Amino acid sequence: MSQNRLVLASASPRRAQLLRQINLNFDVLKPDIDETPFGYGGVIEAPADYVARMSAGKAEAAMALLGELISPGLVILCADTIVVLDGAILGKPRDEQDGVDMLLRMSGRDHQVLTSVTLCQPTEGRQVDFQVATQVTFRAVSEAECRQYWRTGEPQDKSGAYGIQGLGAIFVASMCGSPSNVAGLPLRETAECLSQFGIHCLASTP
Repeated sequence: MSQNRLVLASASPRRAQLLRQINLNFDVLKPDIDETPFGYGGVIEAPADYVARMSAGKAEAAMALLGELISPGLVILCADTIVVLDGAILGKPRDEQDGVDMLLRMSGRDHQVLTSVTLCQPTEGRQVDFQVATQVTFRAVSEAECRQYWRTGEPQDKSGAYGIQGLGAIFVASMCGSPSNVAGLPLRETAECLSQFGIHCLASTP
């Protein structure tokens, strides 16, 4: 069994739940970084560039927080997930109207959920980054439904103003790609990458 220790550098309870789902033990660290997209001369940072920068930035912040606690067996996992519609990032809603507007824009249409994952082992100077995209199709939704959904409290801290792992699943007509990616962490791809760092999901099973 691997002696490597995993640290999830994320404030997302959904990512922690997903990692537990695949039989992993880990510590949680919550790095705080500026999540403002870059923009110069009216040109906004591309979604793929933004999400990669966020994930790598969390890893860098996590290493700074850990400091002298970093040991040879330590592996840090970071991720960032965004919703992309018409090439634009849909972040966390500012308020009810912003959340309702996002959902109505996605009504009856396809959008993309993009997650960037960063795995690093600081003492080895090793880092792996990868991205996973899932296409999601919404059914037609009404403004009344969107406002009722907002009042549940579920969409208020989620990119794109919905959570597929909760009540927001009723808006999803279909998807192409990883379902867990839409919830915040692509499990198959993450498990495969973790195995390269000596952390195996099946190691402690009977």
